[in-house]
Amino acid sequence: QVQLVESGGGLVKSGGSLRLSCTASGTVFSVYAMAWYRQAPGNAREQVAFITSSGSVHYADSVKGRFAISRNNAENMVYLQMNSLKPEDTAVYYCNAGASDYDGSLTYYPMEYWGKGALVTVTS
Repeated sequence: QVQLVESGGGLVKSGGSLRLSCTASGTVFSVYAMAWYRQAPGNAREQVAFITSSGSVHYADSVKGRFAISRNNAENMVYLQMNSLKPEDTAVYYCNAGASDYDGSLTYYPMEYWGKGALVTVTS
């Protein structure tokens, strides 16, 4: 069983930065691919970024060049550095543990392990 806890959300003005953290416990963290998802009010949950167990990364087009995902296997942590934030980035951000595969393209497969989320609000 994997437990995930997000932290670092908050209120920031457009153009500002935040760093989200996700702490994992109850498992061998390094074997999992990890991802960040977000869900804005009235919208479906969408994938923001993921990082494989070997460190390869993938970003949604909407955040490419502004967000950076990283992990520290020694501390069971995954991070999401968010720069140049926009009001449309406002959402609850969730951490997920899953698997990844490469078959011509890198794909992430979410498992049932989710945190409770961290609210990010970006004001104009």
